[in-house]
Amino acid sequence: MYAPARSSTSHMQRPKLTTLRAVFSLLIINKAGGLVYNRKFTAGLNDLSSNDLLIMAGTFHGVHEISRSIAPAPSQPSHIPLSTSSSSTATAGTTIQQNPTTLRASGIEVFESATFRLQCFQTLTRTKFLLLTEPQQPNVEVILRRIHELYADFVMKNPFQTLEMPIRCEKFDRAVDGFVRVRG
Repeated sequence: MYAPARSSTSHMQRPKLTTLRAVFSLLIINKAGGLVYNRKFTAGLNDLSSNDLLIMAGTFHGVHEISRSIAPAPSQPSHIPLSTSSSSTATAGTTIQQNPTTLRASGIEVFESATFRLQCFQTLTRTKFLLLTEPQQPNVEVILRRIHELYADFVMKNPFQTLEMPIRCEKFDRAVDGFVRVRG
Protein backbone atom coordinates (compact mmCIF):
# COMPACT_ATOMS: atom_id res chain seq x y z
CA MET A 1 0.00 0.00 0.00
CA TYR A 2 1.28 3.42 -0.93
CA ALA A 3 1.01 6.26 1.57
CA PRO A 4 1.73 9.76 0.31
CA ALA A 5 4.56 11.55 1.99
CA ARG A 6 3.45 14.19 4.45
CA SER A 7 5.28 17.41 4.73
CA SER A 8 5.80 18.54 8.27
CA THR A 9 5.29 22.18 7.28
CA SER A 10 2.17 21.86 5.14
CA HIS A 11 -0.22 22.17 8.05
CA MET A 12 1.70 25.12 9.48
CA GLN A 13 1.65 27.33 6.38
CA ARG A 14 -2.05 28.04 6.16
CA PRO A 15 -2.83 31.62 5.27
CA LYS A 16 -3.83 33.73 8.19
CA LEU A 17 -7.33 35.13 8.00
CA THR A 18 -6.88 38.52 9.56
CA THR A 19 -8.99 41.54 8.94
CA LEU A 20 -6.95 44.44 7.73
CA ARG A 21 -8.03 47.64 9.39
CA ALA A 22 -6.83 50.60 7.44
CA VAL A 23 -7.55 54.25 7.01
CA PHE A 24 -7.41 54.93 3.29
CA SER A 25 -7.78 58.68 3.00
CA LEU A 26 -9.04 61.94 4.47
CA LEU A 27 -10.92 64.68 2.67
CA ILE A 28 -11.90 68.04 4.11
CA ILE A 29 -14.72 69.94 2.42
CA ASN A 30 -15.42 73.61 3.14
CA LYS A 31 -18.91 74.95 3.82
CA ALA A 32 -19.39 75.79 0.13
CA GLY A 33 -18.68 72.21 -0.96
CA GLY A 34 -15.14 72.75 -2.21
CA LEU A 35 -12.39 70.24 -1.53
CA VAL A 36 -9.75 72.00 0.56
CA TYR A 37 -7.68 69.01 1.71
CA ASN A 38 -6.99 65.50 0.48
CA ARG A 39 -4.59 63.04 2.08
CA LYS A 40 -4.05 59.41 1.07
CA PHE A 41 -2.62 57.15 3.79
CA THR A 42 -2.65 53.62 2.38
CA ALA A 43 -3.39 51.93 -0.90
CA GLY A 44 -6.49 49.84 -1.23
CA LEU A 45 -9.03 51.91 -3.11
CA ASN A 46 -8.84 52.93 -6.74
CA ASP A 47 -6.84 56.08 -7.33
CA LEU A 48 -8.94 59.09 -8.26
CA SER A 49 -7.79 62.02 -10.33
CA SER A 50 -7.89 65.54 -8.90
CA ASN A 51 -10.98 66.25 -10.98
CA ASP A 52 -12.72 63.12 -9.66
CA LEU A 53 -11.93 64.13 -6.08
CA LEU A 54 -13.41 67.58 -6.66
CA ILE A 55 -16.54 66.05 -8.16
CA MET A 56 -16.83 63.59 -5.26
CA ALA A 57 -16.51 66.40 -2.69
CA GLY A 58 -19.11 68.56 -4.40
CA THR A 59 -21.50 65.65 -4.88
CA PHE A 60 -21.19 64.50 -1.28
CA HIS A 61 -21.72 68.06 -0.05
CA GLY A 62 -24.88 68.39 -2.15
CA VAL A 63 -26.31 65.04 -1.08
CA HIS A 64 -25.44 65.80 2.55
CA GLU A 65 -27.27 69.14 2.41
CA ILE A 66 -30.31 67.59 0.71
CA SER A 67 -30.45 64.80 3.31
CA ARG A 68 -30.37 67.44 6.06
CA SER A 69 -33.30 69.30 4.52
CA ILE A 70 -35.54 66.29 3.85
CA ALA A 71 -35.01 64.61 7.21
CA PRO A 72 -38.05 64.53 9.48
CA ALA A 73 -38.28 67.26 12.08
CA PRO A 74 -36.90 66.31 15.49
CA SER A 75 -39.43 65.32 18.11
CA GLN A 76 -38.28 68.03 20.52
CA PRO A 77 -40.72 70.85 21.22
CA SER A 78 -40.24 73.76 18.85
CA HIS A 79 -41.14 76.38 21.44
CA ILE A 80 -39.60 77.12 24.81
CA PRO A 81 -41.13 79.39 27.46
CA LEU A 82 -39.48 82.70 28.20
CA SER A 83 -38.19 83.31 31.68
CA THR A 84 -40.18 85.74 33.78
CA SER A 85 -37.24 87.64 35.20
CA SER A 86 -37.48 91.35 36.00
CA SER A 87 -35.43 92.24 32.92
CA SER A 88 -37.85 90.45 30.59
CA THR A 89 -40.53 92.55 28.90
CA ALA A 90 -42.52 89.52 27.70
CA THR A 91 -45.54 88.15 29.49
CA ALA A 92 -45.33 84.88 31.38
CA GLY A 93 -47.08 82.81 28.67
CA THR A 94 -44.98 84.00 25.74
CA THR A 95 -42.92 81.45 23.83
CA ILE A 96 -40.09 81.85 21.34
CA GLN A 97 -38.97 79.71 18.45
CA GLN A 98 -35.76 77.79 19.14
CA ASN A 99 -32.86 78.27 16.79
CA PRO A 100 -33.72 75.98 13.83
CA THR A 101 -30.06 75.11 13.21
CA THR A 102 -29.81 73.44 16.62
CA LEU A 103 -32.73 71.16 15.82
CA ARG A 104 -31.85 70.27 12.23
CA ALA A 105 -30.82 66.79 11.22
CA SER A 106 -27.12 66.25 10.65
CA GLY A 107 -27.35 64.74 7.18
CA ILE A 108 -25.56 61.64 5.92
CA GLU A 109 -22.97 60.53 8.44
CA VAL A 110 -21.94 57.07 7.19
CA PHE A 111 -21.82 55.53 3.74
CA GLU A 112 -20.76 51.89 3.84
CA SER A 113 -20.09 49.25 1.21
CA ALA A 114 -18.49 45.82 1.29
CA THR A 115 -15.04 47.28 0.60
CA PHE A 116 -14.97 50.69 2.29
CA ARG A 117 -16.70 52.97 4.74
CA LEU A 118 -17.04 56.73 4.37
CA GLN A 119 -17.64 58.51 7.67
CA CYS A 120 -18.54 62.21 7.80
CA PHE A 121 -17.96 64.56 10.71
CA GLN A 122 -19.41 68.03 10.26
CA THR A 123 -18.25 70.89 12.46
CA LEU A 124 -20.42 73.74 13.69
CA THR A 125 -18.93 75.87 10.91
CA ARG A 126 -20.22 73.26 8.41
CA THR A 127 -16.74 72.07 7.42
CA LYS A 128 -16.95 68.36 6.64
CA PHE A 129 -14.25 65.81 7.44
CA LEU A 130 -14.61 62.62 5.39
CA LEU A 131 -12.62 59.56 6.36
CA LEU A 132 -12.45 56.55 4.03
CA THR A 133 -11.62 53.35 5.95
CA GLU A 134 -12.03 49.60 5.92
CA PRO A 135 -15.61 48.70 6.95
CA GLN A 136 -14.31 47.00 10.12
CA GLN A 137 -12.23 49.99 11.29
CA PRO A 138 -13.18 50.65 14.94
CA ASN A 139 -13.64 54.06 16.57
CA VAL A 140 -13.86 56.08 13.37
CA GLU A 141 -15.72 58.86 15.22
CA VAL A 142 -12.84 59.15 17.69
CA ILE A 143 -10.33 59.34 14.84
CA LEU A 144 -12.34 62.08 13.13
CA ARG A 145 -12.66 64.12 16.31
CA ARG A 146 -8.90 63.90 16.90
CA ILE A 147 -8.23 64.97 13.31
CA HIS A 148 -10.56 67.92 13.90
CA GLU A 149 -8.54 68.83 17.01
CA LEU A 150 -5.35 68.71 14.94
CA TYR A 151 -7.07 70.89 12.31
CA ALA A 152 -8.00 73.44 14.98
CA ASP A 153 -4.48 73.43 16.42
CA PHE A 154 -2.44 73.57 13.23
CA VAL A 155 -4.67 75.02 10.51
CA MET A 156 -7.05 77.39 12.24
CA LYS A 157 -4.29 78.90 14.38
CA ASN A 158 -2.01 79.33 11.38
CA PRO A 159 -1.84 83.06 10.54
CA PHE A 160 -0.95 82.25 6.92
CA GLN A 161 -4.02 80.06 6.33
CA THR A 162 -7.02 81.67 4.66
CA LEU A 163 -10.40 80.29 5.68
CA GLU A 164 -12.24 78.19 3.09
CA MET A 165 -9.09 77.90 0.95
CA PRO A 166 -6.94 74.81 0.26
CA ILE A 167 -4.96 73.73 3.31
CA ARG A 168 -1.20 73.92 2.91
CA CYS A 169 0.22 73.29 6.35
CA GLU A 170 3.15 70.92 6.74
CA LYS A 171 2.72 70.63 10.52
CA PHE A 172 -0.89 69.52 10.02
CA ASP A 173 0.21 66.97 7.40
CA ARG A 174 2.82 65.50 9.76
CA ALA A 175 0.47 65.43 12.76
CA VAL A 176 -2.32 63.72 10.83
CA ASP A 177 0.10 61.23 9.24
CA GLY A 178 1.59 60.37 12.62
CA PHE A 179 -1.79 59.96 14.27
CA VAL A 180 -3.37 57.87 11.51
CA ARG A 181 -0.36 55.60 10.98
CA VAL A 182 -0.20 54.80 14.70
CA ARG A 183 -3.90 53.87 14.70
CA GLY A 184 -3.84 52.00 11.38
